[in-house]
Amino acid sequence: MTGSTAPNGAPAPLLRLRGVSRTYGERKALHPLDLDLEPGTCTALFGHNGSGKSTLLRIACGRDEPTSGTAQFAGRKISEDDPEVRARVAVVGDTVATYPDLTVREHLELVTVAHAVEDADAWIDEVLADRRLSGHAQALPGSLSSGQLQSLLLAAALVRPRDLLVLDEPEQRLDPDARVRLAELLKGEKRDGVAVLLATHQAELAEAVADRMIALEDGRVIAEGTPAKVLGKLGLHG
Repeated sequence: MTGSTAPNGAPAPLLRLRGVSRTYGERKALHPLDLDLEPGTCTALFGHNGSGKSTLLRIACGRDEPTSGTAQFAGRKISEDDPEVRARVAVVGDTVATYPDLTVREHLELVTVAHAVEDADAWIDEVLADRRLSGHAQALPGSLSSGQLQSLLLAAALVRPRDLLVLDEPEQRLDPDARVRLAELLKGEKRDGVAVLLATHQAELAEAVADRMIALEDGRVIAEGTPAKVLGKLGLHG
């Protein structure tokens, strides 16, 4: 479902934001910006907490509506109430929300049932192994480390179909080895044609996986371009 093209023959953007802004009361959380995200590419949003990254992600996946501007997914208005958006957009949030009485495997089974995943057992086995959770399949969330809980969040996004993967600081709570595996995972998502929108404050992750980078500060774009260009402008490269 990601194979449409623009008139010039280039892949058509799967996600398109135009003049998107967000205001909460008197506070301008996000000033107007544009963003196009094509299948098989990754855009990284870079900035400190409060810079506007999470606000932009919520708009991009339909969990919040912009105060101004338009947000489209596959040519239609983005809304979490839209069944197509729910079916094609996978989200890894910045908080861990689990069911205390369900095992790791049962969490993933719940996701596969909700999305009618075929060969669910085999797919769950593969994702558990990939996220180094096979030995914890029957464990309850309360017995997991913070890094293992983060891996469970990632696993839940991987056992379901997706054309767009939205991640809010997925590197948090992960140890250095797990962060390397995360980068390889996101590269694999791109190879599979998935569009990836990533919020991070880790320059190394952005450099490893992103094709384009947008640096935000106080809700404004302060730099955009390739990761090397943006990090160089911010004095964080080399």
